[in-house]
Amino acid sequence: MSLVYIILGLLLLVLGGNWLLKAAVGLSLKLNIPKIVIGMTVVSFATSAPELIVSVKSALEGATGLAVGNVIGSNIANIGLVLGITVILSTIEVERSFYKTDWPVMMIASVLLYFFIAFDNIIQQYEGIILFSMLIVFLIYLLRFQKTAVVDEMPEDDEELPLYKIVLFLVIGGLGLWGGSELLIDGSVSLAKNMGVSDAVIGVTVVSVGTSVPELAASIIAVIKKEKAISLGNLIGSNVFNILAVLGITAMITPVEVKPDALSLINNDIYWMLAISFIVLPLVFFPKKLRLNWKDGIILLGAYIFFVYQTLA
Repeated sequence: MSLVYIILGLLLLVLGGNWLLKAAVGLSLKLNIPKIVIGMTVVSFATSAPELIVSVKSALEGATGLAVGNVIGSNIANIGLVLGITVILSTIEVERSFYKTDWPVMMIASVLLYFFIAFDNIIQQYEGIILFSMLIVFLIYLLRFQKTAVVDEMPEDDEELPLYKIVLFLVIGGLGLWGGSELLIDGSVSLAKNMGVSDAVIGVTVVSVGTSVPELAASIIAVIKKEKAISLGNLIGSNVFNILAVLGITAMITPVEVKPDALSLINNDIYWMLAISFIVLPLVFFPKKLRLNWKDGIILLGAYIFFVYQTLA
């Protein structure tokens, strides 16, 4: 049964990613908004929905520490694993908006999270309001001032859709990614337990990767369909959304506390999140300016593998 869940999960992820991409491209054409903005808003919100659902549910049940681990682990996987695999598959040309707007906002959000939680182990409700307010300001800026960031390589393949189809594809695409990731995680955890793999290994590998599976599916499909602006925007936007919206909303509901048994999140994991988010900037400029290729992908993926290894050690 585990294998059936895994196969069905993968199938739903592929279909969901494809539907979401169609909706994103259609929305970009309909509203005349640059694709990277759609990637950083609509697509990243849809792929981060599982994190939001899990975190809010955890907060309501009093398990607020899960929300922090969920976001930090997902952000590390989004850059190290998902972006790493994506640029190994295909080179991504990066435009100036990346280092002028997108990357700085991701780093500011990451550093804010660090300062909010590192000294007292808790994100207070007013800090949640600050995080969420920053997201609103960022979205307004994106929609009003952001220019086209990545040239569309195959504009003739873009299909203009009626609004009802865009909404339909958006909803079923988001549900497909969520359902697919749930089935994949359930099947993988069950299979791993049947094979005698420990809970610690399952938690660091299957579950942490599973939270980033929607981003991975959406990004790979975007690269295959030559919609690289959506792919890059999705990952940066997802990390921004995870901190500012997921933790912001969760903290507004109830203060998010990291319990003593989860202090490795503050003593180790959050530094990995800051480092792997930072390293993307120099990789974009060296050895060739404004480009991420397979060599950069190997560095990012290698860093993620080392993170998993030292977490298990």
